[in-house]
Amino acid sequence: MDCGLSRRLSRAARTTMRAVRGVPRLTVVLAELRDAVKQIERLATFAAQELPEVVYQLEQIREQLAGIERRMTGARPAENGRVPSRDEPRSGSPRP
Repeated sequence: MDCGLSRRLSRAARTTMRAVRGVPRLTVVLAELRDAVKQIERLATFAAQELPEVVYQLEQIREQLAGIERRMTGARPAENGRVPSRDEPRSGSPRP
């Protein structure tokens, strides 16, 4: 047998042995990946169930903010920057 063939066979045997030794690690990685996919599925299901409620709450907040904005624009600030109370005239000066 020539020397080159024996080196190639030896190299092939070493490569095969490394691959065989890697199979258990590959099995562990695949099991962890499967667990991660299951967790992602659970999170996606939770998000899909909760999303309509979140949208509803955001719409309520938007309506509240719009109401606050309407009230703020309806009350004209005085010259010094503060909003006059109902008892104060709209000129910005307090009642005597």
